[in-house]
Amino acid sequence: MLVSTMNDVPGHDIVRVFGEVAGLTVRSRGIGANFTAGLRSLGGGEIHEYTQLLYQSRHEAVLRMCQHAMSFGANAVIAMRFDCNEIANTMSEVAAYGTAVYLKPAE
Repeated sequence: MLVSTMNDVPGHDIVRVFGEVAGLTVRSRGIGANFTAGLRSLGGGEIHEYTQLLYQSRHEAVLRMCQHAMSFGANAVIAMRFDCNEIANTMSEVAAYGTAVYLKPAE
């Protein structure tokens, strides 16, 4: 499954457009990781616990988006974007969305 942030794919023609597809995940860090991250934030710098959480969340959202696209018969998702939100100051919502299409190599 090709995933692109562009609106087209060089060297390929869009044969069919299936429409919008999305993948979503909501994650929360455990109490221990939140405590560690809270202490780390006092000193400034990167909070590795949250960086890892967001990488995992983005990966999961993209996988779910690809599964959604494949259920339509798509072989690519174009114009892919991410959206992130915080829920109740304790959870992170990450959505990946784009347009499911069927591509073929240009002639």
